[in-house]
Amino acid sequence: MWRRRQGRLRPVVCGVEELRSRRREREAELRKARREQQLISKRLLRDAVPEEAGEGCAAAVLGEAEVQQFLWLAQRGTEEKAREKALVSLRRGLQHLETQQIFIRLEGSMRTLVGLLTGSRALLQLEAARCLHELSHSEQSAVAEACLPATSYLLTYLSGHSSDFIELCLYTLGNLIVESEAVRRQLLPQGIVPALATCIQSPHVAVLEALGYALSQLLQAKEAPERIIPSVLGSTLPQHMLQLLQPGPKLNLGVAVEFSWCLHYLICSQVNNALLIAQGALSTLGLLLLELAGAVQRPENAGLELLACPVLRCLSNLLTEPAAEAVAEHMQLRDERVVVALFVLLQFFFQKQPSLLPEGLWLLNNLTAHSPSFCTSLLSLDLIEPLLQLLPVSNVVSVLVLTVLCNVAEKGPAYCQRLWPGPLLHSLVNILAFSDTEVVGQSLELLHLLFLYQPKAAEAFLQQSGLQALGRRQEEAQLRARVHALQQTALHR
Repeated sequence: MWRRRQGRLRPVVCGVEELRSRRREREAELRKARREQQLISKRLLRDAVPEEAGEGCAAAVLGEAEVQQFLWLAQRGTEEKAREKALVSLRRGLQHLETQQIFIRLEGSMRTLVGLLTGSRALLQLEAARCLHELSHSEQSAVAEACLPATSYLLTYLSGHSSDFIELCLYTLGNLIVESEAVRRQLLPQGIVPALATCIQSPHVAVLEALGYALSQLLQAKEAPERIIPSVLGSTLPQHMLQLLQPGPKLNLGVAVEFSWCLHYLICSQVNNALLIAQGALSTLGLLLLELAGAVQRPENAGLELLACPVLRCLSNLLTEPAAEAVAEHMQLRDERVVVALFVLLQFFFQKQPSLLPEGLWLLNNLTAHSPSFCTSLLSLDLIEPLLQLLPVSNVVSVLVLTVLCNVAEKGPAYCQRLWPGPLLHSLVNILAFSDTEVVGQSLELLHLLFLYQPKAAEAFLQQSGLQALGRRQEEAQLRARVHALQQTALHR
C-alpha cells in the first residue's frame, strides 16, 4: 500500500505532515500487495473413491479403441454391473492427459457421458460424474471447455438429496469455473449464485467446504467485480458466510478457511464493503482474531495458521474503509485485547510460520495508522521491544515494523517520549548499516520524527556515532536527500 518516497525532506515546520503524507501516498500500492490472491488451484476427490484407497497407482493410458469400447459398454451394456465397471475403467484412464485428449476428440463422447449423468441409474450417474471430475482437473483448458455441455446438469444436481453427490458436483464446478470463462458465462444466467446460496444452508460440513471452494474460484474470475460479486452481495451468501465464521464450538476449520478466503476476495473487490461492515463483518472477524490467538496456544489446534492469513487480510483491508469508523461495532476493535491477541499471533508466526508475519504487521499498521488509542496500547503494554525483535526476520518485516513505529511517533511528543529512552535508538543506528535501501529509508523517517519531537534523542544519536553511520549512506541516490536532512536536524537540535 505504499509507493516509494520521492523528493526532499521539507523544513521542520511541516516535517511531520510531510512524513505522514509520503508514507500514506504508498498505501494504494501496499494495499494491492496485501490483496495478493490465494493461488488458484484445482481440487481432486480421487482419494475419496472407496476402491481407489488400496491401489498404489492409476490405470494405464487408454487408446482410442479402448475409450470407445468403455463408452459403448457403459451406454449399451446388458448388465448394470458391467456398465459401471466400464465407467470405472474409463475414469481411471482419464487420470492421464493423453486419455483426456483422446476422449474430447472422439465424436459423441461427451454426449454419451452427459446421457449417463442424466440417466436414472444412480451408480452410473455417480461414475459419470466422477469421470467429469477427472476431466475438470485437467491441465489443459480445452478439456474444461469440452465439459461445457455437462455444467448445466451439475448445477441442477446441487439441489439434490445426496450430500456426497452434491460435494462432487461442487468441486467439479469449481475446477471448471476457474479454467473457463465460457463455463462462467453459461452458469451465471442459469443461476449459479442462487444455487450456491441454497447449498450454504446444508447441514453437511463436506458440502459447505466444497461450496466455499467453488465460490472462491468464482470470486477470483477477472470479470468478478463487474458481473459476479454484485450478485453475490445481493444474495444471502454473505450473511451465511459470516454465520459460519462465528467463533464457538460449531466453528469448523476447513469450512472457515474456505469462506474466509471468499470474504477476502469480496473485500478486495471493493464493490460494496460498507454492506459487509453493516452486516457485521468487522465484529465477526475481530472476535475470530481473539479466538485464533487463544487457539494457537493450544497444541491440539494445529493448522489454525491456515485461517489466520485470510482473517488478517480481511480485517486489514476492511479497516481502510471509511464505513469502518462510522459503525458502532467497530468500537469492539478499540480494545487492548485486540493488540494482545495480535501479538500472540505474531509470536506464534515468529516461531512457527515466519512467512505470515507481514500479514499480522500489516493489520497492526492499519490499526495504529489513525488511532492514538492503539498506539497507546503498544506503549502501555511494553510491546515496542517485542516488535524490535522481529527486525532481523526479513526486509519486508523490517519495513512494516518501522512503519508501525512511525505511526506511534507521529502522534506527537508524548508518544516519542515513551519510545525513547530504550532499545529503539540503538536498533535504528544498527539499521543504518542494512543493505536494503527501503529499510534504511524507513528508519530515517522514524529518526526524523524522534528528533522533531524528542530533542534528547538527537543528542543520544550523536553520542552513538550516528553521524558516521549516516555518512556512509549519503552517496546513495535514493537516500541522499533524506540523509542530508537528518544530519541537519540532528546537528541543530
